[in-house]
Amino acid sequence: MNLVTGATGLLGSHIVEKLVEAGQPVRVIVRPTSDTSFLDTLGVEKVVADLADPATLQAPCQGIDTIYHAAARVGDWGPWHEFQRDTIDATQALARAAQKANVRRFVHISSISAYGHPNADNLILDETAPLGVNVNKWSYYTRAKVAVEHLLWKMHQDEQFPLTVIRPSWIYGIRDRTSIARLHRMITSGKIKILGPGNNRLNTIYAGNIADACLLAAHNDIALGQAYNISNDGEITQLQYLSKFAQAFGAPAPKRHVPYWLAYSLGFDLECIGRLLHRKKPPFITRYSVWLMGRDVFFSAEKARKQLNWQSRVSYDQGIQQTAQWYLDQLKQ
Repeated sequence: MNLVTGATGLLGSHIVEKLVEAGQPVRVIVRPTSDTSFLDTLGVEKVVADLADPATLQAPCQGIDTIYHAAARVGDWGPWHEFQRDTIDATQALARAAQKANVRRFVHISSISAYGHPNADNLILDETAPLGVNVNKWSYYTRAKVAVEHLLWKMHQDEQFPLTVIRPSWIYGIRDRTSIARLHRMITSGKIKILGPGNNRLNTIYAGNIADACLLAAHNDIALGQAYNISNDGEITQLQYLSKFAQAFGAPAPKRHVPYWLAYSLGFDLECIGRLLHRKKPPFITRYSVWLMGRDVFFSAEKARKQLNWQSRVSYDQGIQQTAQWYLDQLKQ
């Protein structure tokens, strides 16, 4: 039996889908208010529990062979206590419950953001790079991801906790409820701007391809105690990525540019204003969003390709077209 957290989210839903396609039994942890309509079509077992409440996690972990932990507080805005509760405390509680239940493998979904915010011309990083480099003061998502990895690696080293870490990059795909709407709005309104010259390689990947890597890692002995950057489906530049989405949306390709440093500085100013005024919604530009799109650093996924024989089954052309069409269909509905 497999247990998946974050199953109503983008990556979690793809992990569940892949497991069901492989004929494996799946149990998911959901909140009472979760939209489980897609999961209901797959016929998986649903258990209502609170990841931040250890008392509710013992029962879901019983009889589980593999846990895919994809739940976390996402986004680059919000108060620290929410990241502490939903990412750090929740992961620690689930890991302890998994340990008590003698789970064979705990696949933790981290992020390449756990490396911090390094950036330099032609910089390529693999899994040997240090975590938490050059982290901005208010980068709570990154800080939480770093803290969780330190916690889990300590459990692995001191207590033989059966850990494998997957570090995805910027995820896109069908059932995306966070970034696709904003991307569509910016592209179709003509407001989107290319950061810098636009020839930087993006670290972006289709959710289904990450799910494939998760399943491969979960059932490969070599992956025990290892981390993997599942961070790209090949090479694509910022300009190519935006242009392909524009074409899929039936909109003109973006042509206007803005210097990276200027956008980054503006993001900082808007963050300061937002924090000062205690705004709940993030500013339309943050330093993290600028770094995601305009950074020069490239994260290598060669370790997973070599050790796990992982490959991207969905190309950028296929994934972007599928994602755009899915979103356009949602708008019609």
